[in-house]
Amino acid sequence: MSDQEAPLAYRLITGPDNREFCERISAALAEGYILHGSPSVTFNGTNVVAAQAVVLPHAVAASDAAIASAVQDLEYDGEGHA
Repeated sequence: MSDQEAPLAYRLITGPDNREFCERISAALAEGYILHGSPSVTFNGTNVVAAQAVVLPHAVAASDAAIASAVQDLEYDGEGHA
């Protein structure tokens, strides 16, 4: 599988707030994505437009591991507040 065929770790799905938008989100969930944050909506003067970020679970795990590693590498002299 080439890089262009590999699923993206992060996707932002946008479109009119209608059944088709919900079907696109449902399809992403069926492909293994999970919701990332709350949906966002705006009004463009004619229609309500929705946006929802989705991520693959392995991307979240990799990000969490990188943050944990960076925090562990911080120097702490025993002073200050957490």
